[in-house]
Amino acid sequence: MVFSSMVFMCVFLPAVFVLHCILPGIRAKNALLLLASVLFYAYGEPVYIILLFISTLLNYFCACGIDRFQNHRKGILVLAVICNLGILIVFKYTDFILGMVNSVTGLHLPLPQIRMPIGISFFTFQAMSYVIDVYRETTKAQKNYAKVLLYISFFPQLIAGPIVKYHDVAAEIDQRTVTLDGIALGIRRFSAGLCKKVLLANTLGLVADNLFGASAGSINGAGAWLGAISYMLQIYFDFSGYSDMAIGLGWMFGFHFKENFNYPYISGTIREFWRRWHMSLSGWFLEYLYIPLGGNRKGKFRTVVNKMIVFLCTGIWHGAAVNFLFWGVYHGFFLMLEEYIPWIGKKGSAVKSFFQHVYALLVVCIGFVFFRAETMAQGCFWVRKMFTGFGWNAGAMSFALQQMTPVFLVTLAGALIACCPVKKLISEKKWYGPVAYVCSLAGLVICILSLASGTYNPFIYFRF
Repeated sequence: MVFSSMVFMCVFLPAVFVLHCILPGIRAKNALLLLASVLFYAYGEPVYIILLFISTLLNYFCACGIDRFQNHRKGILVLAVICNLGILIVFKYTDFILGMVNSVTGLHLPLPQIRMPIGISFFTFQAMSYVIDVYRETTKAQKNYAKVLLYISFFPQLIAGPIVKYHDVAAEIDQRTVTLDGIALGIRRFSAGLCKKVLLANTLGLVADNLFGASAGSINGAGAWLGAISYMLQIYFDFSGYSDMAIGLGWMFGFHFKENFNYPYISGTIREFWRRWHMSLSGWFLEYLYIPLGGNRKGKFRTVVNKMIVFLCTGIWHGAAVNFLFWGVYHGFFLMLEEYIPWIGKKGSAVKSFFQHVYALLVVCIGFVFFRAETMAQGCFWVRKMFTGFGWNAGAMSFALQQMTPVFLVTLAGALIACCPVKKLISEKKWYGPVAYVCSLAGLVICILSLASGTYNPFIYFRF
């Protein structure tokens, strides 16, 4: 585990922030943030801090090698990609691969049960993007290893993104300005993200966990839909909440990270959904896999194949399990469908837009059922219950109704409103700023009290 929530909120973060404000000069500030980031990761992963150093050193030397040895640029790049992917495979997929080999061949190879380092998928992709950009000459190789280590290990976004490209923060590593407005906006954004996690995601997650963890006989159609919708909302507010916290902390320290979510549940197609969901990951695959494969430049069939490859990799990136692999292929299938049925994505009447929205939400919701399910069998059972489980079963109906407490219903209503771009409608109002600050500070206090009671749950994407 990384820092416990109360230690992070009440000790670590205030101490680092105050010291960052009072230390003179950018070198001292960077040294502080680097030390804080290393301590942050080492607190929960004391052994794997060595892996973080190895990964950053590898990519630092490869980037320098690409810059210095022009005749061997491609070979060094290939070496860097192989080593990065090798680290990811060893620590994240070894048990899965050996398990598949055992099931196919009948062998009984022992599973090493390697504990996955927190955030390995995020910092590995971030490091790879740096080396690739140096190869493409869109980024200059950084000769100072400490700056590369700070870029990859910066604690606000180290363990669950957003995935940051080096050229987006290089200038701010060398020179940045911390303003009162930036600090205030950062605290407000951080508080909003924390509220998403503690007040919305945790409450929704409790219902989702109760339902997905129940016996098959306790689930009917109502319970299946309630569990699916609860998890669909939980994962959005859990992950977007972390991204908001990371972006807010970045502002407090003078860094400006790009947005990672843009109201994905208002999408009318799966293509639009992926332009709004986890934008740093979809952008990474677009820039470093889809376009190099040929993108949409080689005909419709090749475009479809390229998208399927990308989403196969997206599924694999999320986890070493068949259900994650299926989830990626599932989204790739609907992107392929939209490629061959282009009218799905074309704007039309209000009625057509409504049905497009329903289509996108239904596809995403079913996909997240498999994402949440422990096994493919559970996922298939859940979807079957969603569409066929409407026979009367007093025990199953009672169990579903027990989940619908007043707190859950209020949270569900708030979550449904927060999924929509209401902020865009009211942000221009004169009263919005003061009210937003008051609400964010009140929410921060409520969250701290909730965390103090021991109700905190780890972020979902910590395990990716």
